[in-house]
Amino acid sequence: MAQEQSPPYAAYAVIMAAFCGGLAAAGLVARALDRDPYEHTTLDLVTLALATYKAAHTLSRDEVTSFLREPFVEGHAHEGGEDPLESGGMRQAIGELVTCTRCVGTWVAAGMGATQIVAPRFGRLLTWTLGAAGLNDFLQAGFAVLTNKSNQLEQRVSGQ
Repeated sequence: MAQEQSPPYAAYAVIMAAFCGGLAAAGLVARALDRDPYEHTTLDLVTLALATYKAAHTLSRDEVTSFLREPFVEGHAHEGGEDPLESGGMRQAIGELVTCTRCVGTWVAAGMGATQIVAPRFGRLLTWTLGAAGLNDFLQAGFAVLTNKSNQLEQRVSGQ
């Protein structure tokens, strides 16, 4: 009977330390540059949420970013849905991070939020662009649902 491998807790701790350290460093840079994070509005938060959705989905699922996931997953990364390596080390922990939209989304949100404060013009352009792409995803999905429902109703009417 195979012994179950324990999760890579040390790697998780390093990843969390990097996350917290990155946010702390961004805060120090923002203070040194006299940037005020209080200038952000509710609209900025909504835009950041949409941008985070889009970027997280792109990083963890899309074929265009499969080269980023490839070293950390079993088999060949292609269109998302890959399984992280079960090495018990840092590669497994990173694999778990980059294949989980919610997990990588936290990093994306932190990065874009920090970028908006440290480099506002670039951060805003990045966030609004990805936010518009995220909203486009929702609109496309809604249009597909409405089209499908319309086709179903048309078939019912013409079938009577």
